[in-house]
Amino acid sequence: MKVLEGMVAAPNAKIAVVIARFNSFINESLLEGALDALKRIGQVKEENITLVRAPGAYELPLVTRRLADSKKYDAIVALGTVIRGGTAHFEYVAGEASSGLGQVAMQAEVPVAFGVLTTENIEQAIERAGTKAGNKGAEAALVALEMVNLLAQIDKA
Repeated sequence: MKVLEGMVAAPNAKIAVVIARFNSFINESLLEGALDALKRIGQVKEENITLVRAPGAYELPLVTRRLADSKKYDAIVALGTVIRGGTAHFEYVAGEASSGLGQVAMQAEVPVAFGVLTTENIEQAIERAGTKAGNKGAEAALVALEMVNLLAQIDKA
């Protein structure tokens, strides 16, 4: 039986990290986790990482699409935080960010790691940005690297 499985070490991968500025008090922790995972665990060279700041989570899909269409990156890590409030705004922003990023990955055939927190409150966001529940930015970065390696294996198989 042939088994294809990605590894996280990808020292030559070119990675774009797209981060929303809105809710930056949470997102900066996601970014720290993602960059640490890319460099320390994934062994990605700093010069192979591009950081792009978008206004908010709603804008992430378009920015990600432009990066994917450039064909300059092996994977893209999208980071942001959407916290539920008292209106339906949460559903619109979280839903569009999620479906938009998924569409980019499928249409551009570039791995797009979903590191967008969608939480009920600020406490949940803090927990997922480096405290009790780990760092979802780091997890997204590792997923991106594993996908780079897995797709390369599939292409060779």
